[in-house]
Amino acid sequence: MQLNDILADAQDQDRGREFELTDPVTGKPTGIKVRLAGPDSATQNRARLKLSDDLADNADPDGRVSAEAREKLRIQCLAACVLGWDIEEDGQPVPFSQTHVIRLLNAATWVQAQVDDFASNRAAFRGATDG
Repeated sequence: MQLNDILADAQDQDRGREFELTDPVTGKPTGIKVRLAGPDSATQNRARLKLSDDLADNADPDGRVSAEAREKLRIQCLAACVLGWDIEEDGQPVPFSQTHVIRLLNAATWVQAQVDDFASNRAAFRGATDG
């Protein structure tokens, strides 16, 4: 591997990869597909930096941030890594927006866990791009 390979990989991760959420009990595909930026992408880096700034902004005079504020900011950071999706509600496509992504992530902790796991999996972002 050479420096240009590392730089190209990080740039490719900004295009994202699609994965499908699976039912947390049966493991069967849900039909909900999410496109995520990779862990070495500029997108995720910006999200992490914003999280750090937001945590500092939310700190009290003693430097503490409430658990509720930390959790809200963590979800916002994860949502910022979502680049697109294919999801329906009541048989209709759900428009892609950060508000809707946060709504999906807040729907269940297993959704958060699957999105977070995929977003941090470098192996999932190596190789040929999809779509």
